[in-house]
Amino acid sequence: MSDAPVIGHYIDGQLQDSGERFANVFNPATGRVQARVALASQKTVDDAVASAMKAFPAWSEQSALRRARVMFRFKELLDQHQNELAELITREHGKVLSDARGEVTRGIEIVEFACGAPSLLKTDFSDNIGGIDNWNLRQPLGVCAGVTPFNFPVMVPLWMIPLALVSGNCFILKPSERDPSASLLMARLLTQAGLPDGVFNVVQGDKAAVDGLLQHPDIEAISFVGSTPIAEYIHRQATSRGKRVQALGGAKNHMVVMPDADLDQAADALIGAAYGSAGERCMAISIAVAVGEVGDRLIEKLRPRIDQLKIGNGMQGDSDMGPLVTAEHKARVEGFTDQGVAQGAQLLVDGRGFKVPGAEQGFFVGATLFDGVTTEMSIYQEEIFGPVLGIVRVADFASAVALVNAHEFGNGVSCFTRDGGVARAFARSIKVGMVGINVPIPVPMAWHSFGGWKRSLFGDHHAYGEEGLRFYSRYKSVMQRWPDSIAKGPEFSMPTAK
Repeated sequence: MSDAPVIGHYIDGQLQDSGERFANVFNPATGRVQARVALASQKTVDDAVASAMKAFPAWSEQSALRRARVMFRFKELLDQHQNELAELITREHGKVLSDARGEVTRGIEIVEFACGAPSLLKTDFSDNIGGIDNWNLRQPLGVCAGVTPFNFPVMVPLWMIPLALVSGNCFILKPSERDPSASLLMARLLTQAGLPDGVFNVVQGDKAAVDGLLQHPDIEAISFVGSTPIAEYIHRQATSRGKRVQALGGAKNHMVVMPDADLDQAADALIGAAYGSAGERCMAISIAVAVGEVGDRLIEKLRPRIDQLKIGNGMQGDSDMGPLVTAEHKARVEGFTDQGVAQGAQLLVDGRGFKVPGAEQGFFVGATLFDGVTTEMSIYQEEIFGPVLGIVRVADFASAVALVNAHEFGNGVSCFTRDGGVARAFARSIKVGMVGINVPIPVPMAWHSFGGWKRSLFGDHHAYGEEGLRFYSRYKSVMQRWPDSIAKGPEFSMPTAK
């Protein structure tokens, strides 16, 4: 569609919609092209980095208080434009509007946390250690970049942008080309909040743009959220060039349901965690681990709840679940259902070929439920990223823990139980980064930090919270004394505190 509007870049405080290559942006609920997004060339990346490099000296010398005041104004503007951002998310991603509003709210919470920069960046001072004073600083890295996924086009960029900026860095965002519009609105709001031109830039694009950022010698750090293969690639390419990397990868999140669990509560939690946002969440529950004899009773609770799901256009207020993001992703998810059947899992609810009346070309997949899933099956091993829930049955609690710990991913996990001893043992022994006890999606709040273990995280720092501030700053220790406190003559022994 050559007459479709063009979504471009934001460089040095200006929109740029020129480009040699373009990609289609779809409305997932209708299957129609609604816009085209410009795909950055290396020159576009170079222009964004040059703009950030020019802005960095002045921005990095601003006090933490002045930078935080920009974040305060940005937070106010996000509040004012919350519905507009949510509608952009729904139109381009497909998630229902209520879920999109929740995403924006969780992103705003990170901005609120970043507004505390004067306190958060405050460091330590030790007075008079044998005539020497010792203190530490946290200083900005320089120009940083973020590569963010399609499933949270507002929240995940806001995991990165506020903390990078209040730490004194300049930032270049490469959002997903599948739902790019929200990034430009956030860029305009940052400018309106008083952020100097060049401190924040948006480069739209595909792998060429990502490689351009990875290879650019003036990029100091890269943040990434997405699939494990790409996280590994970014981590390898960036670290080989001496860059700091925070790369969050894939997930296969389990919910362990103990025999003593409140099964109504557990079933409600599973429905929301497995099928919310059509399963396109890195914290979605895709495997229910039924312990002992609880499996049949759990299925009895799940079936009527699945039947009651309302699937439709996410802009409609009565929908529980919207479409998947693209036709290609729809085909991939349905292909996993094919594999599950071929490999011997029992298909209890089949979401393939699902159609919404009046939106037959939309990228919809119905809620899908498997029983009899085993660890050898593709639907157990791989991240499906769609509305597909599998049930694995195990004999006891120890077997459930061993099952979860053996998986290559360690992003999120949950256990539903009434037993405090089981809950404590689960939280301590499970090899997963984020744990919920009777909480199905244990996403940490803004003042904690988000990240998994094993092949769900590459790099040393989790996202946002105090871990995020550490990622976006360099630690420096300063030791000082003045001439009148220096002893006469040279010293040849190791200095010690006196």
